[in-house]
Amino acid sequence: MKGRIHSFDTFGTVDGPGIRFVLFMQGCALKCQYCHNPDSWEMNAGREMDVDDILREVEPFLEYYRRSGGGITVTGGEPTLQAPFVARLFAECKRRWGLHTVLDSNGFCEPSHAEELLKVTDLVLLDLKQINADKHIALTAQPNDRIKRFAAYLNERKKPVWIRHVLVPGWTDDYKDLFELGEFIGGLSNVMKTELLPYHRMGVYKWQQMGKAYPLDQCPEPTDREAARARMVIDQGIEAGRKALSQ
Repeated sequence: MKGRIHSFDTFGTVDGPGIRFVLFMQGCALKCQYCHNPDSWEMNAGREMDVDDILREVEPFLEYYRRSGGGITVTGGEPTLQAPFVARLFAECKRRWGLHTVLDSNGFCEPSHAEELLKVTDLVLLDLKQINADKHIALTAQPNDRIKRFAAYLNERKKPVWIRHVLVPGWTDDYKDLFELGEFIGGLSNVMKTELLPYHRMGVYKWQQMGKAYPLDQCPEPTDREAARARMVIDQGIEAGRKALSQ
């Protein structure tokens, strides 16, 4: 079995606990307007690698991953599109080295497709782009009902989750949307952490290299004050969701 790989980073520090080997899979069904890896969308691009190819890249850095409490994170693109391959990779990482495994997913996946993968996944980083259904389609070209189902499935299975939300001025910063997002998160009992990620423009050059017009060219990065306000609103929603859950 081979997987289609976009790239990898041997010293990741922001995609799960500790220092991590971060593998970027090729292919994604969402077309986020702020995506910093638009070159990862095409399913048939990238390079083919088998599990042993990747393990050889991981092995030289094992000591860093173990000592820091890190491990391996598979992201994208969208890794669940290649769920059987990632499941085999995670299983081998655990069998050989006992590595901590993290799946970074947008959740646009039917739970049955990821069942075997989740058995060998220690933590899921779930990217919730936009809680409002219509705005989600405008932002990503896909609805969010499947993503909500996936979140509910993870909750039912008590799979540890970190929620991630990218704060994009004018797109994901509306008070009502942020509060409802918090309520949704608060209704889940398996969420260990919620990360608010400020929108950035570091991937714009990739759109330019691909000859694509960048959709958010006029969108500014959020200020610290805007980020703090969004964090406060989400936290208020989380509290409301937890209260509703406990009643």
